[in-house]
Amino acid sequence: MKEQYFTQDNIFEQSLKIKETVQNFSRHKEFFIKNQSTALLVVDMQNYFLDPDSHAFIPSAKAIIPNIKLLIKTCLQFDIPVIFTQHINNVQNAGMMNIWWDDIITENDTLSKINEEIYIPNLIIIKKTQYNAFYKTRLEQELKQLNKTQLIICGVMTNLCCETTVRESFVRGFEPFLPIDATAAYNFDFHLSTIKNLAYGFTTPVLVHELIKKLET
Repeated sequence: MKEQYFTQDNIFEQSLKIKETVQNFSRHKEFFIKNQSTALLVVDMQNYFLDPDSHAFIPSAKAIIPNIKLLIKTCLQFDIPVIFTQHINNVQNAGMMNIWWDDIITENDTLSKINEEIYIPNLIIIKKTQYNAFYKTRLEQELKQLNKTQLIICGVMTNLCCETTVRESFVRGFEPFLPIDATAAYNFDFHLSTIKNLAYGFTTPVLVHELIKKLET
C-alpha cells in the first residue's frame, strides 16, 4: 500500500500533473489570499511519520519538508502566524483511533516529537487527539483571536488529518488552502483522491510556489 510517489526530484512535476488532473473538478480556478487574513497550519509533521524506522513512516513525507520550510519561512517573514499540530493520544481520549488502528501515539513516545527540520521554538503548538485539528482543541479560538479567516494547511496525512481539517475549517467559516506539494499520504491514489474531492467542494487546488507568489505581492 505504501509507495514513494514524491521525491525531491519529481515533486514539482508530479504535483503539477495532479493539479492539471483535478482542475476540471474545481469550482474556482483562481484564488485570492490576504496576508493579514491568513495563518499557516503545519499538521502532524512528527517523527512518528517521518522516521524510516517507524511502522507509520510515510515514504513521500521527506520530499515535502523543503516546501513546508519555505512556507514557514515566508509566513514568518510577513508576520503570518504559524501553528503546529501534534497528534497525541492516551487510552481515554483516543476513542475510535485506538480501535481502528490498534495503535496510538503517546506523549512518552520519542517519535511523537515534531521533526527537528520543521520545528521552530516558541510557535503555537496545538495538541490534538483526532484527525480533525479543531476537535476539542483551541485552534478555532487562536484563529479568531488572531482575526484570521484563511488557513493554509500542510503536512500529513493528506487523506486523513489534512483532509478532515480542511473540511472542518470550511464548515467553521474559514477559507482553507491545501498545497498539493506540501502534503503527503501513503500512496499516490490516496493523495490524488483527496485533492480531487476537496477541489470540488472545499478548496482551490494550489502549489506552494503559487501561494508564495501571492503572499509576496
